[in-house]
Amino acid sequence: MGTLNLSKSERIDVRASSAVKQLLQEAARSCHKNVSEFLLDAGVIAANQALSDRRRFELSDDQWQAFQQALDRPVQAKPRLKKLLSEPGVLG
Repeated sequence: MGTLNLSKSERIDVRASSAVKQLLQEAARSCHKNVSEFLLDAGVIAANQALSDRRRFELSDDQWQAFQQALDRPVQAKPRLKKLLSEPGVLG
C-alpha cells in the first residue's frame, strides 16, 4: 500500500444546510484552518478509520503462530457448512 498523493488536483463539492455550514466554519476556525482544510483532514481520518480493519491486521507472536498453524492444517470436510451453503438463504 503506497502513500497518499497529497497534491491538490481534484475538486470535491459538498452541499450542506446553513446550520451544518456554520458548524463546520466554527470548527475550522477553532483549529486555525479554512473549511476545506478542516473537511479534508477530517475526511482522511474518517476514511482511514473506516478502512483500517480491511487494510491492516496486527497479530501478536502467539496469534501469528496460531494463524500459521491454521493455514497449514490439512483440509477437512465440513458437512454442516456444505449443507448451510447449499440451502436457500433468508434473502433468496
